[in-house]
Amino acid sequence: MNSRYNPPDHENWQGRPSEQREYLHENIQLLDLSGQKIPIQKTRTPALIGYACDEGVRRNLGRPGAKKGPEALRKALGKLPLLKEAAAQLWDAGDIHCGDEDLESSQEAFATAIERLVQNGFMPLAIGGGHDIAYAHFRGLAESLGNGKRLGILNFDAHFDLRLPSPNSHSGSPFLQIARDCKASGREFHYGCIGVRRDANPQELWDRARDLEVMWMEREDLRPGRMDAVLRQLNEFITPLDGIYLTIDLDGFSSSYAPGVSAASPMGYTPDALIPCLDLILKSGKLKSMDIAELNPPLDRDGQTSALAASLIHRVLHHPGLF
Repeated sequence: MNSRYNPPDHENWQGRPSEQREYLHENIQLLDLSGQKIPIQKTRTPALIGYACDEGVRRNLGRPGAKKGPEALRKALGKLPLLKEAAAQLWDAGDIHCGDEDLESSQEAFATAIERLVQNGFMPLAIGGGHDIAYAHFRGLAESLGNGKRLGILNFDAHFDLRLPSPNSHSGSPFLQIARDCKASGREFHYGCIGVRRDANPQELWDRARDLEVMWMEREDLRPGRMDAVLRQLNEFITPLDGIYLTIDLDGFSSSYAPGVSAASPMGYTPDALIPCLDLILKSGKLKSMDIAELNPPLDRDGQTSALAASLIHRVLHHPGLF
């Protein structure tokens, strides 16, 4: 690794002690990616990795603070219980950080870290950081899987994040950058955006999403009485694919549940609306990697957004048969 890498630290994992190691903070293992060798996993194993960067948010005229997201999520996650159906092991692989304005170098370092983890049998559970994490994450995952695999993106988000770089990349441009990279390399572009809002995207982005054949479902679709149709459409998207990269932008949730994001809004969806979709993705057996983006602790209220993000990771770790 390089100077943009911070190895994992046990100090980030604190919580209630127990005689039988019943909490996640008592069971975490540290994985230092700066070493020459990474232990090869015989079965799929989850590994947390942070993207401590909000330069992309700043470039996109958002409110900074997401670089604190990885630290806050670890602290919230460590306090949660480890149940019997959980993954046998959970590793913390440290953080890629951006202490300057060089977003592109941080994205390169993060893509390399993702590629190394996947090639050694880990399933990354990444923590942002701005949503520019998605461009770096997809690049690393795609490189590790090769061009022969049909890799799809599912983004739970209020925004398409298909904005033009202006001229440099930012937190609002990752999926357009991915689309352009896919076209240049001959890879198919499969992108679905769930929870997108009419009041959060200008007409330019709706038109671009249509031109790129993006599959989308609006926030209004994620309501009781409509979920059967949502799950059918989601399943139709997943079925022809070989793998899924899942990214959850916390600003898709209503600010009642996720106040600690750069672009908070009361008009987002509820956690109960996302859970059936998440479970379907996990049951598909095609999830290759995921991240949670835009956690902004300085803007949070009573750690509410960190707790939401931690609960989502906890659900993934405990999904039967995933690990």
